[in-house]
Formats: sequence, structure tokens, C-alpha cells
Amino acid sequence: MKYVVILGDGMADWPLEELGGGTPLSCAKTPVMDELAKVSEIGTVATIPEGMAPGSDTANLSVLGYDPKKYYTGRSPLEALSIGVDMKDTDVVFRCNIVTLTEEEGLLYEEQSIVDHSSDEISTEDADVLLKAVSRELEKEFPGYHFYTGTSYRHCMVWENGQVLELTPPHDVLTQKIGQYLPKDEVLRKMQEKSYEILKNHPLNARRKAKGLNPANSFWFWGAGTKPILTSFEEAYHKKGVMISAVDLLKGIAVGAGMDRVLVEGANGGLNTNYEGKAKAAVEALTTKGYDFAYIHVEAPDEMGHQGSVEKKIKSIEYLDERLIRLVKEGMDASGEDYRMLILPDHPTPIKVRTHVAEPVPYLLYDSSAPQEHTWHYNEKEAAKSGITVAHGWDMMKYLFEK
Repeated sequence: MKYVVILGDGMADWPLEELGGGTPLSCAKTPVMDELAKVSEIGTVATIPEGMAPGSDTANLSVLGYDPKKYYTGRSPLEALSIGVDMKDTDVVFRCNIVTLTEEEGLLYEEQSIVDHSSDEISTEDADVLLKAVSRELEKEFPGYHFYTGTSYRHCMVWENGQVLELTPPHDVLTQKIGQYLPKDEVLRKMQEKSYEILKNHPLNARRKAKGLNPANSFWFWGAGTKPILTSFEEAYHKKGVMISAVDLLKGIAVGAGMDRVLVEGANGGLNTNYEGKAKAAVEALTTKGYDFAYIHVEAPDEMGHQGSVEKKIKSIEYLDERLIRLVKEGMDASGEDYRMLILPDHPTPIKVRTHVAEPVPYLLYDSSAPQEHTWHYNEKEAAKSGITVAHGWDMMKYLFEK
């Protein structure tokens, strides 16, 4: 038996008036998931432990079988593992987004608003140029702080002998004035202000504006944490696993869990990621490379939720269905291997609020060796009506392997 998880980040949502009371998931054209639902179990699973913030960090740890209350030490250290940062026990790691602020003339830094937490999903190449331009200045002025390039707008900053501070994710305060959400720590605040002074006039940002793209004009620190210690996934579940994701958070979780990673060319965490490449990599890993388990993470639905785009979120779900899930199913069917496939989001990212919430998410569990007979479709409403619930997300792996 082979096992595959296909995780559409932030795919779940709330009913929307413009969709006649439907959600992006229920209104998207998803013939593959709907056909699977007729022969699968569907239900809901609570991926976020009570009292914890509904992030992709806690949620994906949970889906992978790690109780976040036991294993979670912060988001950024997991991303730092992927980047290859050599963390000391006394280091504190921060996510360093490169965001878009309004650049309104005459306004102080704290009076600006966040336009875009991802700077139009800036390329890693452009972001690297801007990160280095700022970090050269900041590392001279503020010894003990070090910057590392990640992927797209997502980067890391390490504070030697630092403190874990409560900071606000930029996607939680889109369109709002930033003053009340700036770091209380004087150095972190000064570094953000300094980054804005350097970046708003950077030639690369001038070229981005000329192309109609949002300028990447400020650092934003959040997600602080310390060096993580995860137990081995293979030792826990006796399955050799592989992670397929474009984002450093998931790749970092894989490093911490001792899972291998497949880096797919063209996988970028955006709407136009390489869905087909991810599907192919998963099928090859399971059928020809000796892996028992593949975890395929797709960031696009979450990004479209943060952007507040109903049309693009629907499109991301349709791409997931047609360009990834269909190919994984066809590849596994052709291999002749029995397999179980779990499809779910990590958390909802509702269009109405453009950030994460902690509600249970719908899951679909297909077993090629034991198809069921149902009439339902895969969406939030019908999964809830099934009456099947998994109370703790970290039990989902055991459920997948032992059911």
C-alpha cells in the first residue's frame, strides 16, 4: 500500500453572497474530486489545537502527525531549516517578508498601510537583490542580526541571543495603517524603517512599478521562534516519506522530520506553479523510487485567499483538481499499486477576512482497494453533513496508515 496527501493550502472558505451562498471549493469545477468523493470517505478534521494561532505551520505539523502543542517552537525556525541556516540553541529566528507599503507622500513610516504581503508574488531572484541591498546596511549598523534569502517574498532573519517576541503577520493587517502593528522592540522597528528608506527608491522597484507590479518596499518581521526538535517521521510511522512543496516552511518541516524533499522546477507557491511537475514527482517517488508516502503541498489557494480574489481562488482549486489530483490518480492507477489518497486543506483562508481561521476543514480519504458508494461531493458543507469528525489533526496520519 502506498500513501499520498494532497494539501491545498487555505482551500476551505466561508459561504459568499457573490457565489450564491457557495464557497470557492463548492463552486469550482472539480470533476476529479467529485468523482473521488462518491467512492471515498469525507469528513472534517480539526487541524489547529485550541488556543493556538491558525497558521500553516501549526496546521501542517498537525496533518503530518505532530501535535503542535508538543513540537511547535515557531514558524520561522522551520523555514530556516529548509534554507540551511545553522541555528544555535540561543538564536531566535524571524520570518522577514518583503511587503508593499503605500508610499503616500508626506506620511511617516508608521502612517503607511500594507497593500500586499507578497509584493505581487515577487520572484526569488528579485527578492534576493533587494534583501542583500538592505541586509548589507543593517548587518553593519546592527551587529548580531543576520539575513537569509528564502523563496519569493518569504525570508529569514536570525537574532543572536535574541528574544521570542509577539509580532503580527502582515497578511492579518492588509489595507490597515501599520503603526499599531509595528514591533515594540526598538531595533526591529528601526530595521523595518531603514529597509523602507532603502527599498522605496531602489532601481529594481522603479522597474517593477514601470511594469505595473507592486514595489517590494519594506521588510516585515514576524513568526519568531527557536530551534525546532522534531522526531523522525519514519521512526514514528515506519514509512519512508517525501515532501513536494515550493515553500520553505514545508521543506523545513521535512528536514526536521527526516523526510526527503523533491524540488520541482517551476514550483513557486503561486497560482501558476508547476502542478504537473509536482504530480509527476509524487508518482515517480511512490512507484519507482521506493517511497511509501508522499506529501504534496500546494500554496496557491491560500495566496489567492490572502489576495481576496474569488476568481483566482476558484481557479487555483480547479488547477489543483485537473492538473495535479487527476494526474496523481491516473499515475497511481496505472502503476497497479494499491494506494490511499488524502485530500484536504490545512486551514481555511476565507475571502471575507483574507487571513487564516481555526475552523475544522473538510477531508476526502480514498482507498483504491476498498472504494465506497456515496452520492456526495467534496466541499465544506457536505463534509460537515457526513457526521464524520477527527478531533485532533495529529491523529490524521495514524488514521491514514491504519484505517
